[in-house]
Amino acid sequence: MPAFAGGRHDGTVVPLDRPNVDTDAIFPKQYGRSTARSGYDPVLFDNWRYLDPGDLDCDHSRRRPNPDFPLNRPELRGASVLLARENFGCGSSREHAVWALRDYGFRAVLAPSFGDIFRQNCPLNGVAALVLEGAAIDRLFALCAAAPLRVDIDLLQGQVQAAGESFAFALTARETLLLTQDIDWIGATLAQRERIAAFEQRRLAAKSWLARPYPD
Repeated sequence: MPAFAGGRHDGTVVPLDRPNVDTDAIFPKQYGRSTARSGYDPVLFDNWRYLDPGDLDCDHSRRRPNPDFPLNRPELRGASVLLARENFGCGSSREHAVWALRDYGFRAVLAPSFGDIFRQNCPLNGVAALVLEGAAIDRLFALCAAAPLRVDIDLLQGQVQAAGESFAFALTARETLLLTQDIDWIGATLAQRERIAAFEQRRLAAKSWLARPYPD
């Protein structure tokens, strides 16, 4: 079932109070030697998450977690919404960064701005990159500082509900389709197969010569 089945998702928030978090911080380059599209949850934010270095072949369960990093707070385990600052996902275009967020369990990132390519990659991989106003992000960080925070995200209404307050965002129709149906560009195209077939029938009816075979 898509994370945004019915257009909604609710989950606990992890606050990452750092601006300009680039894709190498999200998914360090040493793990990019793998060609797999999944299995990257243990290396998300690797350099900040652990006290000792790691590589592609190490046993991450034996590494020492950094107790000061928010992903390691016991009360935030199982969180599915990441709260970030401006320009999240800047840097290189590596799609692995989004795969690592998805594999960890994040289904939405809330920030005042994103790296352009990172934001395009997010809905193609089941992660909503939602742009909120700076004041709304500040308020959500303040709520997180008081106690663990859960939010309810409504893609169809463009609203994030948290602690009785509401914060607005906007998505394109295509982004909403990708997230609610959990599909990529190919899936979005196939969802229009009936319209495509009808167009081809009309085109051949008007230009029958298009159906003639090439001569041998």
